[in-house]
Amino acid sequence: MTILVTGTKGFIAKNLLAVLERDGQNQLLKADRSTSAEELTAMLKQADVIVHLAGENRPTDPAAFKKVNTDLTAFILETLEKNKKPYKLLYASSTQAALDNEYGKSKKEAEEILKKGVKNGNAVIFRFPGLFGKWCRPNYNSVVATYCYNIANNLSIEVRDREYKLTLMYVDDVVKILIENIQASTTSERVITADLEPVYEITLGKLADSIQSFKENRNTYFLPQVGDALQKKLYSTYLTYLPQSEFDYAPVLRADERGSLFELLKTNTAGQIFVSSTKPGITRGNHFHHTKTEKLCVVYGKGLIQFRKIGTAEIIEYEVIGDEPRIVDIPPGYTHNIKNTGETDMITLFWANEIFDPQNPDTYFEKV
Repeated sequence: MTILVTGTKGFIAKNLLAVLERDGQNQLLKADRSTSAEELTAMLKQADVIVHLAGENRPTDPAAFKKVNTDLTAFILETLEKNKKPYKLLYASSTQAALDNEYGKSKKEAEEILKKGVKNGNAVIFRFPGLFGKWCRPNYNSVVATYCYNIANNLSIEVRDREYKLTLMYVDDVVKILIENIQASTTSERVITADLEPVYEITLGKLADSIQSFKENRNTYFLPQVGDALQKKLYSTYLTYLPQSEFDYAPVLRADERGSLFELLKTNTAGQIFVSSTKPGITRGNHFHHTKTEKLCVVYGKGLIQFRKIGTAEIIEYEVIGDEPRIVDIPPGYTHNIKNTGETDMITLFWANEIFDPQNPDTYFEKV
């Protein structure tokens, strides 16, 4: 199959091509602003599928709306019809086609051209809402990209109306839909308008707060709410706008003669994760919890974990070694400790089912 993609320097096309180019099963043709009419005509003669993503949404000259959004679509359709061979045309329109502005009018007119003019092929119209994801240009026409870039780079953002509702779609979901339509069998209908999902709604204020929290999470160690699909995708997007020199950051390291400890991650619903190093011969713990539970895993070194149910005398022991990792549960009501029995520092990964609260630590000293 030969696939022609227009607007290849744009946001959607970059993400689409990143998938199609790895497929290796199709011949790809690419057109952008530098492509001449003659070159585009030659590509259209070869193409089985045309993914028409080229568009103008913020020109310096309003006449460019019609020239790029309407006239270019008309030229592509006329050329395809003259070729007298079957084709599939996927057209990126916008939800603004329903609005009374120059951009929306140009998109709506292009849709009407397709609905009236498709004879020898099939066309699918995609009325995309606001899109976001990696490689979207900030401070242009995407509030998500602008907020992500500005916050990640310590620049101010403007929130004009916190209650204003946005309708958004993630670029990877867009790419998935486009590929499904590229591969789909043609229907008896000449022109259809595609159903789009998943689509998300969020207020401008909530969007700003969410993206600001991603920056603050580096200091608080809290994970974003990745169980929420929109928050997960927003967080993935935010990370792509970090300066390349700031991918890493340092947690607060608490060290003493026993070794060191630092918090790695916290969550509002699933406790926290922390990491400790313990020097040879040192024992940590000798305490129990009433409600708090923990899991630990020695990932480097060698140690001995001891348990004793409070009020009893029997001691239970587990040998642990980083080369043969085992995850050990710490039940409430058992005093416990862990001793480094090796010759190097022992590194242990801990999970606790609740975030440490110094006002209510639920930790009581008692030697095993």
